[in-house]
Amino acid sequence: MGLLDLFGKPAGVSAVDVRRKMEAGGPDRWQLIDVREPGEYSRSHLPGAVNIPLSQLANRLAEVARDKPVVTY
Repeated sequence: MGLLDLFGKPAGVSAVDVRRKMEAGGPDRWQLIDVREPGEYSRSHLPGAVNIPLSQLANRLAEVARDKPVVTY
């Protein structure tokens, strides 16, 4: 079973669309996951983002919200 089996096909939305939706719904309505490596995350990341490197995502699925939209970058 792959990640697409768990989450479905990713929505093709732009960063501008995501920003508008996040601003309209408030920061608690979304989970923002930064999938870069820790060194990249420590240099710069979006406020409120959780760092779950893509290489670890399959093993850390328990940290991914199931009750609200998830945005990964």
